[in-house]
Amino acid sequence: MKRLKVKLKQLIIRLSQVRYMNRAAVLLLDTFLSVFSTLMVILFVRFGLWYKLSLGDSLLLCGVSLVATFLSILAFRTYANVIRYSTLREVWRLLMMVIAKECICVLPICFTDILPHRQLAFFVADFFVAFVVLLCFRIFLLNVYNLIQMSNYSKKKNILIYGIGEDSVTLAQGSTKIYMLDYVVRGFLVKDPKKRRFMLAGMNVYSANSVEELKKVAYTHNIEGILFPTMALAQRSEKTIICMCKELNLRVLVVPNTEEMKGGIVNRSIRHIHIEDLLGREEIQINFKEIGALLQRKSVLVTGAAGSIGSEICRQLAKFDIQQLICYDMGETPMHDLRLELEEKYPRLKFIPVIGDVRSEERLDFVFRAYHPQVVFHAAAYKHVPLMEENPCEAIRVNVYGTRNVADTAVKYGVEKFVMVSTDKAVNPTNIMGCSKRLAEIYVQSLNAAIQKGEVKGVTKFITTRFGNVLGSNGSVIPRFKEQIKQGGPVTVTHPDIIRFFMTIPEACRLVLEAGTMGNGGEIFVFDMGEPVKIADLARRMIELAGFRPDKDIQIKYTGLRPGEKLYEEVLSDKENTKETPHPKINVAAVREYDYWQVLPHVESLTRLSIEVKIPEMVIEMKEVVPEFKSRNSVYEMYDKK
Repeated sequence: MKRLKVKLKQLIIRLSQVRYMNRAAVLLLDTFLSVFSTLMVILFVRFGLWYKLSLGDSLLLCGVSLVATFLSILAFRTYANVIRYSTLREVWRLLMMVIAKECICVLPICFTDILPHRQLAFFVADFFVAFVVLLCFRIFLLNVYNLIQMSNYSKKKNILIYGIGEDSVTLAQGSTKIYMLDYVVRGFLVKDPKKRRFMLAGMNVYSANSVEELKKVAYTHNIEGILFPTMALAQRSEKTIICMCKELNLRVLVVPNTEEMKGGIVNRSIRHIHIEDLLGREEIQINFKEIGALLQRKSVLVTGAAGSIGSEICRQLAKFDIQQLICYDMGETPMHDLRLELEEKYPRLKFIPVIGDVRSEERLDFVFRAYHPQVVFHAAAYKHVPLMEENPCEAIRVNVYGTRNVADTAVKYGVEKFVMVSTDKAVNPTNIMGCSKRLAEIYVQSLNAAIQKGEVKGVTKFITTRFGNVLGSNGSVIPRFKEQIKQGGPVTVTHPDIIRFFMTIPEACRLVLEAGTMGNGGEIFVFDMGEPVKIADLARRMIELAGFRPDKDIQIKYTGLRPGEKLYEEVLSDKENTKETPHPKINVAAVREYDYWQVLPHVESLTRLSIEVKIPEMVIEMKEVVPEFKSRNSVYEMYDKK
């Protein structure tokens, strides 16, 4: 007996893991049930109405029913629908299929002497019996599937879906999907007490306007979490429901979004909401058609391809119909990881990984000569402010000299568009890194102007994009805070008043692609970064989201501003203004124009000084070329002009 129970349990587990019935099996079962219905009507006519119906006529009726059923099912494809997701539309399709069956049966039977004066009654009876049997078959399968799923509910966590909008109801109706396997939906949660009398998708609607009310609902129904159907709804509810969930230690969950798809396969479960989600904004819409037209069958090169921004640009590009994607980076291991990811997610993409340094003219020349890129996204750069303050020569060699190498090679080989990724730290720079990025901007912008004036032979259009900090990038503040919270604190913040602009990596990269499409050459595009975030508040929110109390369970420690660090970042300097573009989140900065032939000697001089590691002379020249560069909290303040 015990052995039988174990085998039965194993069978139930296997059945619960079956995604859907084989379509051929559904077709055969539907055909059998329809013909069986006809046979039942024949038996009723023969033994209920006592009408003499010969065996030959009975077989003829069954044969006609078989052919008519098969043709009708093929015509309306009732076998193709996944039964457990059936809707009223599918019931309507089933009804039309049975009607079609009867219409096909009419033709051969009406021209015979079978069932004289009773043909209409026979067809009506056959229609009702067939429809009811087929509908009951689907209801039976749906209930069996739900019973199998119920057998596993003891291991699942009870959750409520927040809201009663279309997204919430759709999510509840599809709660057996693969990303819901660890949870069971017990109802809906709203704030409006008037709506708690409602029932949706066969489940109750509960209301909670306070911690006490939510606690009562959670305790009464053994609720362990609240599921948000969209990230936008979660962001709007951060100050209310999410805060209450934190206080009650309820899970705060969200459905995987399109950015979390892996080659079209959804991650296996809904996930917890992270602080990055709450800081992000609603998904920015871009013109995919225009970007697709620009990149159609083009060879595209991405420098710094294995970095946070570069790798996401590669992921975005892989979605378009490009000829080939050339990924250029000096990091072997991250490039290997990127290669495995792209080859798995985009098997049709022609992917060319190249290990190389932007400081190597020879390596760049080979790549351009061998693969002929038509569009370049230049994301290779050193970005960490304190490190570059301590290693200024390397900032110049990579961010300035490296950019010059890539830009000059792009001109040499007739690249159509060159899109450079810059930073808000290039505006009124207070550190070496920011100034090096401003120098790179100046070089590509002046080179673009020289090409347009005919002073330099070439066709390349140079476009620059500026944005602030990206959430979750390598070495950024959020991964560091997470690690510090994991270790029990303290969480270190440089200054109580320091603020930063944040943007998600996919959001920033989509805007880079959009700006690259709309740019005509020479523009510096600046992105709408939204509202600035106080880093101290961010630390507190992350501690709370982890289930701790700031300054009680986990301390926040202020360490002082680091060399070159600002209290706040600017997207535009005081002397700049902007022009609008067709995209509401992108503007064009009106900046000072530089003459290429005046910039070039400075770039060459700075490169030579960086190679010779003559730091004072190099910093002085940087401040000469970029007069708004004023060092802050740095040893280089002594070189600022008073």
